[in-house]
Formats: sequence, C-alpha cells, structure tokens
Amino acid sequence: MKRIVDKHPLAIRWFHWINFPVLAVMIWSGLLIYWANDVYKLGWGDTTLIKFFPQSFYDTQNIPSHLSRGMAFHFFFMWFFFLNGLLYVLYTLFSGEWRLLLPNRHSFREAWQVVLHDIRIRKAAPPHKKYNAAQRIAYSAIVVMGFGSVVTGLAIYRPVQFGWLCTLCGGYEVARIEHFVLTIGYVLFFMVHIVQVLLAGWNNFQAMVTGFETEDVKETISPPTEDNT
Repeated sequence: MKRIVDKHPLAIRWFHWINFPVLAVMIWSGLLIYWANDVYKLGWGDTTLIKFFPQSFYDTQNIPSHLSRGMAFHFFFMWFFFLNGLLYVLYTLFSGEWRLLLPNRHSFREAWQVVLHDIRIRKAAPPHKKYNAAQRIAYSAIVVMGFGSVVTGLAIYRPVQFGWLCTLCGGYEVARIEHFVLTIGYVLFFMVHIVQVLLAGWNNFQAMVTGFETEDVKETISPPTEDNT
C-alpha cells in the first residue's frame, strides 16, 4: 500500500527549475568570455601545473572566440539569475522554509555521516527531516555563492562605476579570479547534485516535479472481534 506525502511547494519547484537552465546559460556564456582571454592556471611564475583549457582543447574542439556574444548572453541572463535568487531567498524567509534549510551546529558532523552512507561505508543514514545535513550545507552554500557571483560580477562589469565594490573584492583581477572560482563551484555542485538525484531514485526526482512523493505503508489487519451475543 502506498500513500502520497507532500514534499516541495510550488514556489520551490519553480525557483529550482528556472534556476537550472539560467545557471547553465550563465556558465556557458561565461566560458565564451573566458575563452577570449584564457589566462588562469595552477602553478607559479613560468611553471604551469594545470592549464584549465590547454591549446589542444581549442584545436580539437575548434573553439571560436565569441566575446561579444558571451557578454550579451551573460549580462542579459544575469538579471534572471539575480531576480530568481532574490525571490527564492525572500520566499524562504517569509514562508519559514529557511528553518529547514539552514545548517545547525550538528550539520557538519552529520554531513560526514551522510557522505559515508552515500559511498556505502555506513549502512544507516543519519536521521533527518526534509533535508539531510549535507543538503542543508550545500543549499545554503549555493545561496552564498550566488550572492558572491552577483557582487564579483558587478565589480568586473563596471569596475569604475562600482569602484568601491571592486576594491571590496580586492581589485579587478582578484574579483575576476573570485568569479571564476565560483563558477567552478557551480560546476562541481551540478555534478554532485546530479549524482545524488540518480542515487536517490525516481521518487525523489518526482517530488521536485509534482511536489509530492509516494512511500510504502504496511497494511495492518485488525483481528476479528468476538460476538458474545
């Protein structure tokens, strides 16, 4: 026997499904901008340990340099990214959803237990309510990252008009690095999130589409009563 359990309200589902393609376009357009000035690497001086996009990548993939197109898409969809994030934060504040999302003092310890359970080292998952500890940390971090992307993005976009913001970020070059690092964070979040969805199964994915999930309920059979008449 199965029963329907409400899980995600309509607003949360809308914010989620709007943010997914918008953030994907932001990452793609950001790469177009970055590929026009590929300067970052891991190393020191003239020594390079890792080049994020080596020349062989550009040669084999025939990557074009579309700086103007990337900037146009990036600055247009930036407003959708900002407004969707702002409305999401406001909704969680006024609806009380933030109580389920914010980590508490036990979250980091419990998150490690969640990781051990996901990689099949720990048999039982730690008890949780709507979101487990790892989810609360990740979803809260993505909000902070979104705020950081808006701040560093404005510092890069208008370094003269927002000079004070650019200075607060550590200068133009530092703000650009911070913006790039945040983008790497989004990509990693995407990858982990998709793996988690696959591990959780269809029921969890369905909840983000329909707003509810189904769970098995053991059907109990009442013993017959004696008739004393």
